[in-house]
Amino acid sequence: MSRTIEMNPNPLVQYLNKYPHEFTKADLIKYIEDNDIQMVNFRYVGWDLRLKTLNFVINDRSHLDAILTAGERVDGSSLFSFMEAGSSDLYIIPRYKTAFLNPFSDIPAVDILCSYYTKDGVPFESSPEFILRKSHEALKETTGYSFEVMGELEYYVISEKDDLFLAQDQKGYHESSPFCKWGEIRERAMQYISLCGGYIKYSHAEVGNFTKDNFIYEQNEIEFLPTNLEDAADQLIIAKWILRTLAYEYGVTVTFAPKITVGKAGSGLHIHTKLIKDGKTAMISGDSLSDTAKKAIAGYLDLAPSLTAFGNTNPTSYFRLVPHQEAPTNICWGDRNRSVLVRVPLGWSGKNNMIKHANPQEPDIDFNFHDKQTVEFRCPDGSADVHLLLAGLTVAARHGLEMKNALQYAEERYVDVNIFEDENKETLNKLDQLPTSCYESGLRLEAQKDIYMKYGVFTENILDWFINYLKDFDDQNLRAELNDDGDKIMHMVNTYFHCG
Repeated sequence: MSRTIEMNPNPLVQYLNKYPHEFTKADLIKYIEDNDIQMVNFRYVGWDLRLKTLNFVINDRSHLDAILTAGERVDGSSLFSFMEAGSSDLYIIPRYKTAFLNPFSDIPAVDILCSYYTKDGVPFESSPEFILRKSHEALKETTGYSFEVMGELEYYVISEKDDLFLAQDQKGYHESSPFCKWGEIRERAMQYISLCGGYIKYSHAEVGNFTKDNFIYEQNEIEFLPTNLEDAADQLIIAKWILRTLAYEYGVTVTFAPKITVGKAGSGLHIHTKLIKDGKTAMISGDSLSDTAKKAIAGYLDLAPSLTAFGNTNPTSYFRLVPHQEAPTNICWGDRNRSVLVRVPLGWSGKNNMIKHANPQEPDIDFNFHDKQTVEFRCPDGSADVHLLLAGLTVAARHGLEMKNALQYAEERYVDVNIFEDENKETLNKLDQLPTSCYESGLRLEAQKDIYMKYGVFTENILDWFINYLKDFDDQNLRAELNDDGDKIMHMVNTYFHCG
C-alpha cells in the first residue's frame, strides 16, 4: 500500500487499495459484499442544484450487478425545468469513482454520483455535469492544458442566541471556541467530506458574526485543495449536502445565500484555478506569474459579465456585489488585493526559508512551492450552479489562451492601488463593471453566448433558458424599489434562503 493510500480517509480507498479513479464495478461489488452493505443510493444533481436520491435495497448479487450495470430511469422534466414531460425520460448511470460510504445512514449504504443519459444511451447534452466534462475536453484538445480548481465554501450557521462568549460583530475571522459556537459542525463536515472523497485544505470561522431577533448568525468557511475539474464540482455538491444534513442533526440552520441581511458580510464561493501541462503547473515562469496565467486571467475578465449568469443566480447576489466591500464590482485583477475581481493570492517564491527561521533545528529545505500558486475568481456566491460556473471558467481560460491581445488586455486591467481612494478615481473610471442585477447578467450572457457554444461545449437551449430565467427576475431597479425597507429585504432574503 502506498503512503498516500495508507493515509487516505475514504474507507473504499483503504479497503480496495486503489485510488477512486481506478474503481471498477467488480471493486464496488467486492466492497459491498465484504462489508455487509445493505443499500445503494444513486445521487444526482437537479435543477435546484441539490443532490437527489434514488434508494435501492440489495436483494441479491445479481440485483446489485444489474443496478451497477444498467443504472435506472428517472423523469427528467421533474429534475430540469427546461425539459418537456412528453419526452423527458433519462437514464442515471453511476460513475464508480464517486462511490462513498454514506456517513449518515443507519443502514450501511454506499452512495454513488450519477450522470444523465438519453433514451438513445448517449450523454444528455444539456446536463450541467456533461457540459462541465465537455468544457474540460475542449480545453485539453485545443490547448494541451488541463484544469484544476477548488472552491472556498462560505456559509452561515444560525442558532438561538447564547449570551456566553459572544463574538464581536463582524469580527469573527479565524475565531476559536468558545467565541466560535459552531466549529464542531465545521470539523465534522471536514471529516465527512474527506470520508466521501473530498480533498480539503482547511476550514475556519469567517468574518460574518452578528445577533438578530434572538438568533446568532455565525459565518464559517471550508476551503478545498485544487483537484481535477470534474472532481472539484463533485466535492462542492457533496459538501453542501453534508453541511445541511449535519445542521439538521444539530437543530440549527445552514445557509449558503449570498446575502442574508443588510450591512453584514455576505457569503461567497471564490474559485481558485490552475492550468496544468505534463503534470506540472503552468502558472509560474521562473519566480513570476507566467504569460499563460495572465492569458487565462484575460479570459476571466473578458467573460466576467456573463459568468455572473452561472455564479450569481438570484437577486440577492447583487446585494453582495456592492462597491467598497471585499466582494468585487470592478472588472480588474491584482496581487493580494481582495477588492479586485481576479486575485493572485500570496505565493511562495521557492527561495524563502521561513520554516528554517521558525525552527532552527530543521535542515535547509529543498521544496518547490510553485505548485501552490493559483488564480482566484472572486465574484461567485453560494447561489452558483457549480457545474455551469466551473464549465464557464474553463471556457474563459481557453478563451484567454486564444485571445490575440490577451497579454495587453490583462496588463490594461491590472491594478496595484486601492481603487476606491479619491486619488485613484481616474483608474476606477476606466474599469468596466460587473452586472448589477440578474436581468443585466442575462443580457450580458446573451451578448457573449457564442463564446460558450464554441466547440459544442454549452448548448444553445441551456443558454437561452438561463438568459430568460435571469431576465424574468426583472430586478434591474430592485434596489431603488426596496429603498432599504427592512421587511421587503428580509422577504427577498427568505425567498432565496436555501439557494444552491
